[in-house]
Amino acid sequence: MLRRWWHDAVVYQIYPRSFYDDNNDGIGDIPGIISKLDYLKELGVSIIWLSPVYQSPMDDNGYDISDYKAIAEEFGTMEDMEQLIAAAKQKGISIMMDLVVNHTSDEHSWFVEALQSPDNKYRDYYIWRDPATNGGVPNDLQSIFSGSAWEFDEKSGQYYLHLFSKKQPDLNWDNEQLRHDIYNMMNWWLDKGIKGFRMDVIDLIGKDIDKGITGNGPSLHPRLKEMNQHSFGSRDTITVGETWGATPDIALQYSGESREELSMVFQFEHVTAFHDEQFGKWKSKPVDFNVLKDIFTKWQLALNDDGWNSLFWNNHDLPRVVSKYGDDKEYRTESAKMLATMIHFMKGTPYIFQGEEIGMTNVKFPQFSDYNDIEIHNAYQDLVDSNKLDHESMMEGIYADGRDNARTPMQWDDSLHAGFTTGTPWLKVNPNYDNINVEQALDDKDSIFYYYKHLVQLRKEMPVMVYGKFKRIIEQEQAVFAYQRTHENDTLTVILNHTNQVQHVKIPEEVITECGKVIAHNYKGDNHIQHHELVLQPYESIVYVNATV
Repeated sequence: MLRRWWHDAVVYQIYPRSFYDDNNDGIGDIPGIISKLDYLKELGVSIIWLSPVYQSPMDDNGYDISDYKAIAEEFGTMEDMEQLIAAAKQKGISIMMDLVVNHTSDEHSWFVEALQSPDNKYRDYYIWRDPATNGGVPNDLQSIFSGSAWEFDEKSGQYYLHLFSKKQPDLNWDNEQLRHDIYNMMNWWLDKGIKGFRMDVIDLIGKDIDKGITGNGPSLHPRLKEMNQHSFGSRDTITVGETWGATPDIALQYSGESREELSMVFQFEHVTAFHDEQFGKWKSKPVDFNVLKDIFTKWQLALNDDGWNSLFWNNHDLPRVVSKYGDDKEYRTESAKMLATMIHFMKGTPYIFQGEEIGMTNVKFPQFSDYNDIEIHNAYQDLVDSNKLDHESMMEGIYADGRDNARTPMQWDDSLHAGFTTGTPWLKVNPNYDNINVEQALDDKDSIFYYYKHLVQLRKEMPVMVYGKFKRIIEQEQAVFAYQRTHENDTLTVILNHTNQVQHVKIPEEVITECGKVIAHNYKGDNHIQHHELVLQPYESIVYVNATV
């Protein structure tokens, strides 16, 4: 495998609106990020994935872009952005920008022009269809944000496609000029010094609407190859695609070394496995750890020799990891560290979402009106107002899986609004900020923060952690996940208890011989295998390296 600069890197995702507010208008901004770069350097991350800061009417918090070459006023200026790129580089941190090119805002100049007439040059930059024979929508495609994916334009008598909000019209990737306008824009940003892109819902750009195909369409991979060829392919960049429908075979098409497409993809099987068949995440099933183990094992084995995994628990669209997969009350610290251990020792690139490194949790706002997210509001209208779900059930779904769980402001200290702003925050702060915050974490050498820092540093020091082959072990232990990574003469053995109960684990002799020094442990003190048995405390995780290291 060719070695890349980002192979031993850890990525930190910043949701700018919620990270740090420098000018105290209640909205996080780019100067706020610059002021916290020393914090990120202390954590040890090498790359910042920056959620969109482009000019936008903010219908979907910046994922509706009206100008790719301008910065949203609430986030700062282009000069601020250039300063962020330069200041981060000085501290050894690269910037990976969010690339949203499945759709634009309806306020983008392309769409404004497209509305002028069917003959306009930019009309074909978007996807238009005549009404059905009955005068209704062209077909039954549904928006991911609820309701029909078609919006009627009275002036022209046609419908345009929007797989998300009606203010997010889908781009027509069959138009060659559009594609090259996008590639030129990508190069413009790369010339400014960014080191790559996270590509929002990139699996939708190969869609075939007339056949009802949205994700993983027939032209997807030719489009990505062309994008690679005309933009980042000749540069030393990191690229990751958001691909909700990816299987391991599809992921290899994106990220195989000979494919010349992307560095890696985000796949979401560990998320969607627990969605309800009818109501999706709004009525999700309890997490089954054995299902979770099988999913991670499948992906590790499938991409063992080719391709590359992204390793993540949460992001701006997902609930907080310790609330979803751990115990955010009695064992918050222990389970947060265990979950970090589980993925950071796997093969791939780990991603940390802001606040994850201090164990931030989901939130339960007392009023529905406290929630900001367009997806939550649209889903509520679709499900509750039509009596498909009652209010209480819908609120439980929002508490468990709503996107605003991840978007509450970063908790910096125990002062007003968690030190995020002295103004009025755009979204309420989680009330538990008085005992979960950065200041407290930095003062406690046993905190979740310092555990994450340790894992980040180990990845830089140990090639086996980066390139080692994955093998699952001790599979008969239902409450435990155990695996090994081997590279040249080195072996890591990772053993994790995913329950709130003490577990007595039988350790085979061939595993014991590889268990030398403990290099990561989320409990104080040592834990030794005695008489072929390892006693694990609730949510305990322990990682051994063999004696040759």
